[in-house]
Amino acid sequence: MQTFFIEGPAGRIETILAEPKTHPSGIAVVAHPHPLHGGTMDNKVVYALFNSVLELGYITVKFNFRGVGKSEGVFDNGIGEVEDVIAVTQSIQSQFMDHAGDLPLLFAGFSFGGGIQIRAAERLNPRSLVLVSPSLRHVGAPRIPASVENTLIIQGDKDDIVSLNTILDWATPQSLPIVIIPGAEHFFHGKLNVLKRVILDYC
Repeated sequence: MQTFFIEGPAGRIETILAEPKTHPSGIAVVAHPHPLHGGTMDNKVVYALFNSVLELGYITVKFNFRGVGKSEGVFDNGIGEVEDVIAVTQSIQSQFMDHAGDLPLLFAGFSFGGGIQIRAAERLNPRSLVLVSPSLRHVGAPRIPASVENTLIIQGDKDDIVSLNTILDWATPQSLPIVIIPGAEHFFHGKLNVLKRVILDYC
């Protein structure tokens, strides 16, 4: 684990990076839930996402959006937060420039972070998206960019914050697959092992 700061558009961004023990299979950037509702990179679903993609061999990064933890700046209603993702991603790609061109990019996000990653994908063209209960209302329910080759959506059927019907209404016209975890609410209490297994099996 490495903890450091990246210079972002609103100031320094608090970042944690871990490298796999083997040759990396890609670079993964993980985004956390809503900053105004207690969301940080220490969230347990983010922790599960981070460890899952690290286990899959990715150089894995998580960070605090502007105004969260030790990151500078203030909340920007999802607009500046997309810029934070871009700044972090480009910085990490530069850090691993020797083989960054050969490493596919994966964006993962939970709740608000999932919605932000869809918007960031419009700018940076990741190969894969892993979206856990993505909150679409904060980002205007955008379509998944055509350049994304693989999308995994994981949703609990007991989620009372991001409803299953909302995700179905958004995903169905795009023919996006959804993995539904029975009995899981928004924060996947008691279901984190299932969540991790789904990610490992799919990816």
